[in-house]
Amino acid sequence: MLQTDAVNTSWENPVRKRLREGLPVVAATITVANADVAAHAAVLGYDFLWVEMEHSPITLETLRNIVLATRGLPAMTFARVPVNDFWTAKRVLDAGVSGVMFPFTSTPELAAQAAAACRYPPVGRRGSGPVLARTTWPAGEAGYHDSADANVMVIIIIEEQRAVERIEEIAATPGVDVLFIGTSDLSFSLGLRGSQDHPALEAAIARIVEAGQRHGKFLGRPAATPEMAKRFMEQGFQLFQGPTDMGLMAAGAKRYLEPLGKAAGQPQPPRTIY
Repeated sequence: MLQTDAVNTSWENPVRKRLREGLPVVAATITVANADVAAHAAVLGYDFLWVEMEHSPITLETLRNIVLATRGLPAMTFARVPVNDFWTAKRVLDAGVSGVMFPFTSTPELAAQAAAACRYPPVGRRGSGPVLARTTWPAGEAGYHDSADANVMVIIIIEEQRAVERIEEIAATPGVDVLFIGTSDLSFSLGLRGSQDHPALEAAIARIVEAGQRHGKFLGRPAATPEMAKRFMEQGFQLFQGPTDMGLMAAGAKRYLEPLGKAAGQPQPPRTIY
């Protein structure tokens, strides 16, 4: 292996570091295709930005602008890609993200594909062409490939009944860092139409938690409020997808306007996209 410089080899993704130390991490969910919004969110105290490319109009070009706008800011930039595939992961990694969320990872083969997509050969199958990533990588340009292999976080999203049925195999997949439960889609997959308090959903979540803990994976799920996050922490969860930028704006407007006797439309409570 080629020698990398000391800065590169000593740097650790701060999100992984906090998880490894048993601490919680919280993401701001970015849905607005605007780099200013992302840059502002990156200094508010969140651990990372969950740039939402599955359920929002954010494009690869916008993601590149977000990476540039948040370079050197406290929150890391992660991206949820629209589909679990090599080329989508390659594009967001080459744009400079330090973590990838893979939706609908419902088989051990898809879990292995997610892990391989984020690492260079011989361990994985990532193609070598990180032009922007080299220049925006927190550890510096030298030794990028080794540093990225060690620090890019692989988060797979469990959101189908068939994934729960094979969760032992999925959780055992090398190279996967986090099992994130998409609780809304999982509820729909179970025939519960999004219900979040049904015993069948709770049983599925418990099964995922047990498998994740048995195989040494970190656990994540959406948390629309701090109270929810604290409750989920007692269940073993550490990584939380917080509300969207638009949801936080609506909640802030409601909190400001209602004491003045003004109705802030009919905003929904802060929500995540899961």
